[in-house]
Amino acid sequence: MYLTVNTHRTYCYTGGKAFDAAKPTAIFIHGVLNDHSVWILQTRYLAHHGWNVLAVDLPGHCKSAGAPPASVEEAADFVLALLDAAGLEKAVLIGHSFGSLIALETAARAPGRISQLVLVGTAFPMRVSPALLESSVSAPMKALEMVNVFSRSTLAPPPSALGPGTWVYGASMALGRRVLASNPAVNVFYTGFKACDSYQNGLQAMAQVTCPVLFVLGQVDQMTPPKAALALIQAARQPQVVYLPGGHHQMNETPEEMLTALQNFLKP
Repeated sequence: MYLTVNTHRTYCYTGGKAFDAAKPTAIFIHGVLNDHSVWILQTRYLAHHGWNVLAVDLPGHCKSAGAPPASVEEAADFVLALLDAAGLEKAVLIGHSFGSLIALETAARAPGRISQLVLVGTAFPMRVSPALLESSVSAPMKALEMVNVFSRSTLAPPPSALGPGTWVYGASMALGRRVLASNPAVNVFYTGFKACDSYQNGLQAMAQVTCPVLFVLGQVDQMTPPKAALALIQAARQPQVVYLPGGHHQMNETPEEMLTALQNFLKP
């Protein structure tokens, strides 16, 4: 469905169910060069089991208009405006990678409005190498290949989110190309990575978070290694940590395990 957020048309996937603001709601926030589709399995399950879900395309990405957020703080303001546009007093936030920093900053800015927080493939600081930042501008296809090689625990995993025969690496490459092409005016690859690299408020933000926090980390994640989340885990008031046997894209490398982690944590 579409909502008007900050005067711009914003797309949110609802898991195949009509949006009902009276239900408990989970908002899913994607990472760099992703969109709502990375959450398909988890959102469809929750939508058919008593939850309202909004898997958003961030501004300037795919089906959503507006300028891509240039910082984590700017993106957090967008999520709060999304809550208002949807008529939601409270929601669960679930964010992956760049989206995890956005979810964290949002929960810090409005702790009374976030009931639970799920940080998937997170790290702080979330540094991006200068070479990768430069390549995201000068040679984006090469940079996309680099990201996907480092993100995956294997380039041809067993059946995952889309079923037997799915080539997760190839599908992710195609998604990255589509997201990049969706905004010819702004390089969302560079903009997203630069926002991750520049974010400095992680520990201060976690100190403001009052709700339970679930960390879902890939055991062989090379983009955001599990140890890179330790500072945030130690700063959280009510942390739970789940380690999944995969890389950086937990949603489709280990989709069933990712869903189980959400089921065990989320409380309507």
